Amino acid sequence: MNDCLKRLKITQLNDMQQATAEAIARGKGDVIVLSPTGSGKTLAYLLPLIQLTDTTNNEVQALVITPGRELALQSDGVLKAATTALRSTCCYGGRPTMDEHRIIRKLQPQIIFGTPGRLNDHLDKDNFSRYGIRYVVIDEFDKCLEMGFQKEMAKLLGSLPGLRRRFLLSATEAEEIPDFVNMRGVTRVDFLDHEEETSSRIAIHEVKSPQKDKLATLDQLLRSFGQQSSIVFLNFRESVERTAEYLSQQGFTVSLFHGALQQKEREDALYRFTNGSANVLVATNLASRGLDIPDIENIVHYHLPLSQDDYIHRIGRTARWEAQGRAFFLIGPEEHIPEYIDNPIEPYGIPEQLPPPAHPRMSTLYIGKGKKDKISKGDIVGFLCKKGGLEPSEIGKIDVKEHYAYCAIRRERMQEVIQNVRGEKIKGVKTIIESVK
Repeated sequence: MNDCLKRLKITQLNDMQQATAEAIARGKGDVIVLSPTGSGKTLAYLLPLIQLTDTTNNEVQALVITPGRELALQSDGVLKAATTALRSTCCYGGRPTMDEHRIIRKLQPQIIFGTPGRLNDHLDKDNFSRYGIRYVVIDEFDKCLEMGFQKEMAKLLGSLPGLRRRFLLSATEAEEIPDFVNMRGVTRVDFLDHEEETSSRIAIHEVKSPQKDKLATLDQLLRSFGQQSSIVFLNFRESVERTAEYLSQQGFTVSLFHGALQQKEREDALYRFTNGSANVLVATNLASRGLDIPDIENIVHYHLPLSQDDYIHRIGRTARWEAQGRAFFLIGPEEHIPEYIDNPIEPYGIPEQLPPPAHPRMSTLYIGKGKKDKISKGDIVGFLCKKGGLEPSEIGKIDVKEHYAYCAIRRERMQEVIQNVRGEKIKGVKTIIESVK
């Protein structure tokens, strides 16, 4: 476990992670983990799961059920970053099942992360064996129930004859545990009281909008933030599209995120935001769960949260771990801050003199080759320095996928780099290299 932590550049587990790791690694029964958003539940279950999984056995031994593809991809990324001897992959809708089957057959993963429907699809087609599966993790368990996955999860758990233990994780207490879970002798790791500590690190502000259409006030509010990283939450996909278009027209660099986007569009949007190529993420509540995006300084409630749970998950995007954060309620003429907000609320005065929208520090470069082409992060750094003319300090986050790669570079250098590398080869192979808009 210590070696994994070193590779993940984590010096010490928090109390919840230590308690969860001990309950899973040393216990014999099922485990429910309740802990606030942003407290590190993914790592808490992955570390003991690594210990429980047999690296010499090529069968699938553990399934991690998630409510959406982003959490599946992110959790799989954490496991891969730990660089263990285990093999893993993701399965989710939006891409052909056959493509995933080919990966499973070739890779022989011991752990599979996926959404309930897609995992059932693979099991129905016998694309991997159900008989070696001993552990099931249901991450964001309350969200899975909220999204109506009860039947899919019941079918999935009921189709695993060798299942020994189940681990459920949530940031809120589910109203009830469905019968299909049937957890006996369960160990509860309950850290939900720590929500108060998280909330105390978030300053809550009220911003009055003189008009029902709050876009102009939002524009002024975001200008006052400068280059700070902010998420603007809305309740409807159409509102996200409208707001993102408006902000883009005003000169902001925006990523938008909602459930109707194609997989690649969602990945592009998140990557541009997490690597500093966009200062503002405009999103539905889909972005309030399961996304580990560090260093978000501001949460803006353009639309009021529809429930207290929605509010908790939204503000959980900021003040992660021990950081500080701010949340802003944008209040129209006939709106009021929900009664369940216990924190002190301070009015936020937008300065009269405001700068133009701040440009992000980075831009995202797309490279049309990836792991399948034997491309590594080191290859990309070397190529961009030698052929692109960059200094290592001008290169940010690099993410190498199976067939392509993303790389953050200093925004001011983007056009120059595109020009410098035109027609050049990376590891002897020509490829598409372009800016991600």
